Amino acid sequence: MISQLVRVPADGAALTGDLLVPAHARAVVLFAHGSGSSRHSPRNRMVAAELRTAGLGTLLIDLLTEPEERADASTGLHRFDIPLLGRRVVAVVDWLAAQHDTEALPVVLFGASTGAAAALVAAAERPGRVLTVVSRGGRPDLAEAALDAVRVPVLLIVGGRDPEVLRLNEEAARLLRGPCALHVVPGATHLFEEPGALEQVAGAAKRWCDDRLRSVPLKTERGGERGGD
Repeated sequence: MISQLVRVPADGAALTGDLLVPAHARAVVLFAHGSGSSRHSPRNRMVAAELRTAGLGTLLIDLLTEPEERADASTGLHRFDIPLLGRRVVAVVDWLAAQHDTEALPVVLFGASTGAAAALVAAAERPGRVLTVVSRGGRPDLAEAALDAVRVPVLLIVGGRDPEVLRLNEEAARLLRGPCALHVVPGATHLFEEPGALEQVAGAAKRWCDDRLRSVPLKTERGGERGGD
């Protein structure tokens, strides 16, 4: 298991993240957090821990610096700046491609709230590196024009008791050109705080990623490819 605190240069800033990659990882999941959240989000950390049990690496990273977070807390200046957040997700995807331990791994983007929009923007710009996008209680509608350019598969997970966000996800699903599935967690509200709700999110994400990874050729130690069983 690789476990390290990383600093990723992005858009003139240095972004802080926690990278954990199990031995023989099949992919790395990059978490794009929503407004008012950070890499310390207990919800995303819980989902990340579950994904690692499925052989997936995880990178939980702050898309804003500490001064930006402080400014955003009082002004809301950055939380809906999807172009900024999207550029930073792209920069982190590129950084993963340049690291020895993750260069050969496909990237899954896991976005929550406004982070889902940033993830979709990055998926549209890096289709060769991004395997799929998973959105938890996301705002894919904020990705606007990028939705038409997304070709990778997208899983939209929404709480059944989050009607406005559910409506926005249904509308976004109609605009996506690539494969898309909408998974509704019955009885869950926006933050999935109900007993068992996050476990359902993690389970749906694991199954989705596993299905996507079945179509990805396995890498040999020499960097070649071989078919799966």
